[in-house]
Amino acid sequence: MRVVPGLLAMAASLLLPVISAADSASPSDKSSASKCNLRSAKGDIQHVVYLIFDNVHFLRDNPNVPSDLEQMPNLLNFIRHNGTLLTNDHTVLISHTANGILTNFTGLYSDRHGQPVANSYRYFKADGTTASSSSFKYWTDLVDDVGTSPADPLPNMVTLDPATGTPKTTPAPWVPYTRAGCDFGAVASANIVLENTGTGPGGDMTKVFGAGSPEWLEAQASNAAPAGSAARNLAQTDFVGMAVHCGAGGGICAGNPNARPDLLPDEPGGYSGFLGLFGAKAVNPAIANGSPVVNNLNGTSSDSPGSPASTVCSRARPSPTSRRCRSRVFR
Repeated sequence: MRVVPGLLAMAASLLLPVISAADSASPSDKSSASKCNLRSAKGDIQHVVYLIFDNVHFLRDNPNVPSDLEQMPNLLNFIRHNGTLLTNDHTVLISHTANGILTNFTGLYSDRHGQPVANSYRYFKADGTTASSSSFKYWTDLVDDVGTSPADPLPNMVTLDPATGTPKTTPAPWVPYTRAGCDFGAVASANIVLENTGTGPGGDMTKVFGAGSPEWLEAQASNAAPAGSAARNLAQTDFVGMAVHCGAGGGICAGNPNARPDLLPDEPGGYSGFLGLFGAKAVNPAIANGSPVVNNLNGTSSDSPGSPASTVCSRARPSPTSRRCRSRVFR
């Protein structure tokens, strides 16, 4: 049974052992590609759901004020009664959202996955001046993904390739799952979903959908729309913050016209033939069989049929509400 992509992030470091080079073949080369095999001891683990809570404390900062987890008793009791609660965990330094999440995803200290300083950093240009870059970028984005000729062409998620001693993009956390035939769904998870609607040479829309594609044209028009309008937020809502990296054999991407190549040119062992769904416009219809996705506990939806945008921050909500919603719900 394949992992059903949902509105949660899944991390690749939880269950799977290291995947051998033989497992890195193209999905079309695998006879059992349609099966998700998580390789649990008894074969009874079918899904992995990984939740990350940013800046949630177990201990009290003030002895007279309940801690963050104490103020969420249902969550605390669920962990206590159904799992293991580790309280001797220490955050990475510098302790910020981006590098903390990325360390969880990769199992690497921040200086090994390219983001030792977060949530933004400065880099040197050739003339000795500096410029600012964000830690929140899609996995394969460059340090400078805005310039027509990048001022720094290194990967944002840079690491040292031990085989060649050259800088490469850090291995992606979804690869062990997708090579095992499992779909890997993510929402609002640092750098494993699209992070911008850029239409320049290094922009996410260009790299994933291609210049001149319908998605690229939507983003171009949306980016040019008046600030604060629903049109300005349309591309952000449709393409940023949600993705499914589909398993070998196609998974939920199989036969889906919205699927796009899931490109990881630096991935050890190669990563060709894999597909992904990028953005709520593609993900929502796939996980809801074409129906609108509900956005509240009453089961109602603010999106009409045929408008499968993210209902977490609906296209009906203009800026700044939609941006605020994304920052609170997704980050």
